[in-house]
Amino acid sequence: MEDLSEDQISALRKAFDSFDTEKSGCITVETVSTILRMMGLKVTEKALNEIVEEVDEDGSGELEFEEFCILSAKFLIEEDEESLKEELKEAFRIYDKEGNGYITTQVLKEILKELDNRLSAEDIEGIVDEVDEDGSGTLDFDEFMEMMGG
Repeated sequence: MEDLSEDQISALRKAFDSFDTEKSGCITVETVSTILRMMGLKVTEKALNEIVEEVDEDGSGELEFEEFCILSAKFLIEEDEESLKEELKEAFRIYDKEGNGYITTQVLKEILKELDNRLSAEDIEGIVDEVDEDGSGTLDFDEFMEMMGG
């Protein structure tokens, strides 16, 4: 639950409470699926069942609020990672002007200067050397992703 913001927890609490019509403190797996879809998250039944098995500590087939938050966090965080990857793909495409599927280390140096003007030439060289493991002078998208992902 510590991965969720207060706003996310508050939204989850409202959704949970509105579906916990019996006020039993639990909701069914089917209800969880409905809530996640309403939040705009696409969830396959298989993925949901696997995570429910992992999260439903007492094996009741129903989720208490805390279990529901843990489950929801997995989907919310995955969504964030997916949108980050899309944004990085878009940034990569902008710098890969010829559409070669790679950027040169020279372009990377320019990107790094733009991102942080406090980096020295040595810092930038060090980063480039670390990222361009094969010494090809180019970075493909996977290498770029790895670098941007930290």
